[in-house]
Amino acid sequence: MNRFTKAGLAMAVSLLAAHATAQVTTIPDTALTPTTTLYTNNFGAVVVTTGGGNAANVGAPSGRNDDGFRGPIDFNFTNAGHQLTNFFGGNYGSFYVNTNGNITFNQGLASFTPSGPQGASQPVIAPFFADVDTRGNRSGVVHLNQVVSNQTVVTWDQVGYFGAHDNLLDTFQLIVRGPDYLVPVGEGQIGFYWNTMGWETGDASGGSGGFGGTPAAVGFGDGAQNGYILEGSTANGISRIVNNEFIWFNLNAQGVPIPVPVNPVPEPETYALMLAGLAALGVIGRRRKARG
Repeated sequence: MNRFTKAGLAMAVSLLAAHATAQVTTIPDTALTPTTTLYTNNFGAVVVTTGGGNAANVGAPSGRNDDGFRGPIDFNFTNAGHQLTNFFGGNYGSFYVNTNGNITFNQGLASFTPSGPQGASQPVIAPFFADVDTRGNRSGVVHLNQVVSNQTVVTWDQVGYFGAHDNLLDTFQLIVRGPDYLVPVGEGQIGFYWNTMGWETGDASGGSGGFGGTPAAVGFGDGAQNGYILEGSTANGISRIVNNEFIWFNLNAQGVPIPVPVNPVPEPETYALMLAGLAALGVIGRRRKARG
């Protein structure tokens, strides 16, 4: 798809979004935690997608493409339905990996300019929804790892941006876990990890040199205009905000992703118990010394 065609589509998407009414909840940027590593360095297999856009043909075996997707891909979950359960109230046994920084359910997504993940036409999980283009020689590609039971990891490894630019690169990762995964303390069902993030906007999204225009969006959408997005989404500077950061989410009873605190703050009652315990230890210590 050439630049002018994509630019025209981007304008149409923007006009539609302007007329849409949506309930959007903001995830504060302060919920992010610094990191210098990805969740895993085992990226797995290269994702071979469509040739680009909604084309039915298979793309290059190298995984290089623009606006491609692959799917449906089964989750390797062991629960009865082999499903991601209660995501915005829906249960999904399979998903699509989309080149443009997200996964979707029901069908692939070739859209490249985000109006926030809530503007996607399908339920979506987006660690960095932007116009990824892996056709540049220096660009990496998208990978899929399902080696660990009940866990799927998608990695966008040093990927470039439209059109075929590879002077700036982004690396980010998505983790999705099934109901039977034993989640460690401080982690969750869904995780976003970002390393070096060099760009945030493709040329057809109004950008120039990787910036400006409509930058990337980070978050979740239900496919019906409702979403939960990171505070800095679709605003200048989103690549800087997520650079070398991570965040985990759990789905609540309503199927809404809620950030997992890495270092939870104790409740006031807990503080009182801790102080009482410390005071008791102090008394015991003094008594032991007195008996000394």
